[in-house]
Amino acid sequence: MARETIELDGASLNVADLPAIAAGEESIVLSDEAKRRMDASRKVIDGVVADGRVVYGVTTGFGVFSDVHISPSQSRELQRNLVLSHCTGVGEPFSDDVVRVMMVLRANALAKGFSGIRIEVVERILEMRRRGLLPLIPSQGSVGASGDLAPLSHLAAALVGEGRVRTRNGVGPAKEALRDAGLEPIELEAKEGLALINGTQTICAVGGLAIAEARGLFERSLEIAAMTLDALQGTDVAFDPRLHEARPHAGQRRVAARMRELMQGSEIRASHRDCGKLQDAYSLRCIPQVHGAVLDALDFVERTFGIEINSATDNPLVFADEGEVLSGGNFHGAPVAMACDLGAIAMTDLGSISERRIERMVNPQLSELPGFLVTEGGLNSGLMIAQVTAAALVAECRALAHPASVDSIPTSANKEDHVSMGPTAAWKFARIVDNVRSILAIEAICAAQAIEFRRPLRSSEPIERLHAGIRAVVPPLERDRFLHDDITAARAVLGSGF
Repeated sequence: MARETIELDGASLNVADLPAIAAGEESIVLSDEAKRRMDASRKVIDGVVADGRVVYGVTTGFGVFSDVHISPSQSRELQRNLVLSHCTGVGEPFSDDVVRVMMVLRANALAKGFSGIRIEVVERILEMRRRGLLPLIPSQGSVGASGDLAPLSHLAAALVGEGRVRTRNGVGPAKEALRDAGLEPIELEAKEGLALINGTQTICAVGGLAIAEARGLFERSLEIAAMTLDALQGTDVAFDPRLHEARPHAGQRRVAARMRELMQGSEIRASHRDCGKLQDAYSLRCIPQVHGAVLDALDFVERTFGIEINSATDNPLVFADEGEVLSGGNFHGAPVAMACDLGAIAMTDLGSISERRIERMVNPQLSELPGFLVTEGGLNSGLMIAQVTAAALVAECRALAHPASVDSIPTSANKEDHVSMGPTAAWKFARIVDNVRSILAIEAICAAQAIEFRRPLRSSEPIERLHAGIRAVVPPLERDRFLHDDITAARAVLGSGF
């Protein structure tokens, strides 16, 4: 359940919070402790500048220019130039949902108090979000190495009155939008530009929303699989707990237990218990093993993102208690890039096994049901081409599932000689999750239609509840109709409760 107000402290944001943040459903504020830490780290940076110490990105240039000394009088110009020179993004802009999350995630990382940025700069990010002033951030241009430099620079540019923002009245210059809102552009002080653009918040916004959606779809996938299993008169023997204690993967055991719950009390199952059929096809019998492996993968992905969205990911980091500023590589997107790649692979397999169950339902040689789940076949094609759409989506998922994180291309005169390609991994993960939503919607439509041919017998209570939820938006298919709308409606209902 979403929190109405979220206090950013750099430590307690959850992946489950991200959908509500994306929708703008809650207020976001900095905690008092975060402000204290941020103020302490800022004082260290002010001391560095006053003392003329050589600190990367504070009194030096960037990348291969790190040996170029920058005087205190040039500090503001350095930070502004950094932001503007890195605004090189191209392609379609990110959705408003992604931008809202990106803004909050960047603020949360800065709230940890290791970045040496002033409180008022971070509060401006949150204020712009609250007022609906959303930076227009192109979706391409980051390799997820020294952070998501290009997209976060477009975010930072809006704070200083450059670039464009989307307001409730449309898209316009950031300077004008700030003026209309009664806000002055921020003038960045030493290190603040670097603090704003070094980080993995593009990967985390896109990938974080994808894992949040994937978790919801996963639970629905088990309900849909159970409805398919019952419609095909499959057996629940394969979910016997003794089998899964003999191979005790956590996800496998959890899925088997959930399938037993979902099948409990089905009249359809009871009607063929002594039919003599011993084993079902793998897409039915191996639901615990396949869905369970997907669950274990998604658990890992969510844990990784939970750590990352509460991490300090810029460089250098300020340790106020010791008065030290240390250069490192926390901006590198490898942890979340690999997690996105794993999530993409897992969700592709979830879509693949779902498509095989769709084929078993629509193929009369496999289902013992009317061909393509429609009466008067021939005159009507029924759900024939719905399976083709599912197959097309699985093929696309397979092409996208190649790991992006293995495709490093060195940048910045080979200073950044190994990069994560995390934004690409996150985009592919999100695209695959969206494809799987459509595949599961098609399976749900087919399973609901197949169940009709088992009447008057009823399935279990949870399966009948799912059937009713599908039927609320997709009526039984008695003759051919415009199926696109049915798939769209089923996609939408998969995200709701029944």
